[in-house]
Amino acid sequence: MSDPSKSKSESEWRAILNPEQVREARVYAALFSANIPPQFRILREKGTERAGTGKYDKFSEEGVYTCAGCGTPLYKSATKFNSGCGWPAFFDAIPGAVQRHEDRSFGMTRIEITCTACGGHLGHVFKGEGYPTPTDERHCVNSVSLSFHEGKTE
Repeated sequence: MSDPSKSKSESEWRAILNPEQVREARVYAALFSANIPPQFRILREKGTERAGTGKYDKFSEEGVYTCAGCGTPLYKSATKFNSGCGWPAFFDAIPGAVQRHEDRSFGMTRIEITCTACGGHLGHVFKGEGYPTPTDERHCVNSVSLSFHEGKTE
C-alpha cells in the first residue's frame, strides 16, 4: 500500500497545514536537497560532477583507483589517459571490476559503467572516438566516484 502522505497535492497540503508550516516544509526540502553529499548524489543517484572540477582529471600518479563507495579496485593508473574531456579517462578497467548497462536517460543512448561490487555509478564508456588507445574506448569517470591508492601496479 502506498504512503497516503506522498500522494497529496500541494493544495491538499495547504488545506491541512498553516502558511508557516508550508514555508518551513519548503525551506527544509531546499536545505535537504542542497546538502546531499556529492559522492552520494553521483554514486547512488547517478549524478555527474561538472567537467574540469574533479580531483583526478589531470592527476597522473602511479597507483590504483578504487570505488569511493566500497573500496573495490577499478582502474590501474597505466590505463589512464588525457582525453581532454574534463573527467578522468581510462581505456580499460581491471577485469571484472566494472559492469556496463544501457542508459537511455536525457533522450540519448549511452553505456553506463558501475562498480561490480556495490553498483555505484562511475560514469559512461564511449567507443570509437579515435583515441590512440589499445581498446579505442574512453571510460569517462566522475572523480568523486574514485579513491586513489599510490604504489606500483604491476
